[in-house]
Amino acid sequence: MRCTSHMDVDEQKPSILVLGAGSWGSALAMLLARNGHPTFLWSHNAQHAAEMTQQRCNARFLPNIPFPDKLQVVADYTTVITQVRDILIAVPSHAFRDCLKQLAPHLRKDMRIAWATKGLEGGSHKLMHQVFAEVLGDHYPCALVSGPSFAKEVALDQPTAVTVASRDSQFANDFARYLHKGNFRAYTNDDMVGVEVGGAAKNVLAIATGIADGLGYNANTRAALITRGLAEMMRLGIAAGGEPETFMGLAGLGDLVLTCSDNQSRNRRFGLALGQGKSGQQAVEEIQQVVEGVQAAKEIYQLAAEYQISMPITEQVYRVLYEGLNPRDAVQSLLERSPTSEIS
Repeated sequence: MRCTSHMDVDEQKPSILVLGAGSWGSALAMLLARNGHPTFLWSHNAQHAAEMTQQRCNARFLPNIPFPDKLQVVADYTTVITQVRDILIAVPSHAFRDCLKQLAPHLRKDMRIAWATKGLEGGSHKLMHQVFAEVLGDHYPCALVSGPSFAKEVALDQPTAVTVASRDSQFANDFARYLHKGNFRAYTNDDMVGVEVGGAAKNVLAIATGIADGLGYNANTRAALITRGLAEMMRLGIAAGGEPETFMGLAGLGDLVLTCSDNQSRNRRFGLALGQGKSGQQAVEEIQQVVEGVQAAKEIYQLAAEYQISMPITEQVYRVLYEGLNPRDAVQSLLERSPTSEIS
């Protein structure tokens, strides 16, 4: 079936290349194209690129949602990279470094790079902006997009708000303007550390709330986990150099509430499956997409140990995933902790 759509266009708007044709990359590419930007969407899978080109939608991840007229799918981004200045990367965190390495030889001096990747690099605990600096140095302006935003709702043009974080205010403002139109609001922030910590930590906490719900606990438990999870996120973020205010915004509290409370969240669904007695492998096979919180749990647990900060919810998720702890025992361990001050 071929999906069709018609959109008003503005030929004066700059072209943008989006790397990564999963649900999130596709949704952002659709948003940019709806906003009048000639947009190239790259898939690393040539067959997938061919399917999207023919069907004019991403039937694998966002079925029955038509691509705007200004969106073009490509299997080889080197054929179009000369037509763009700005690139948006939307690949999983484990593929981020390799994506940058492959991109590097094709970059011009005037190019700018944003990413919508959330998580930490496996093994190094590095945030994505640290990986970016290691691979590409400080030669290119960079920014990241984060916040409470399910891909399907963005693709369907439902009201959404995100943060564009960059230490380059011009690039932050430009990229926010690319995204900001109609039902989509984009705010700017210069705290890249805080925004990235929020985007990684919330996935682990979503697994925790999913586990609790899967065990049959209800709203009181979920509210407690979200609130105390926010405290953990802030402790980690501040230790890493983030600003406290960031965690009360879209990339902190906003994204945390979203992923912990709605079953569109892969991480929450993964936790639900664990709470219902399924194995991690069974849960991943059911979801059929990357569950970023699984890797993030290990990285954040180890990072918290390096910073010598307390993250008890994250610790229990880690023990369930990597030490075989029974999910019900993990919840019990949290309940049996000694009383302490809430503000600490």
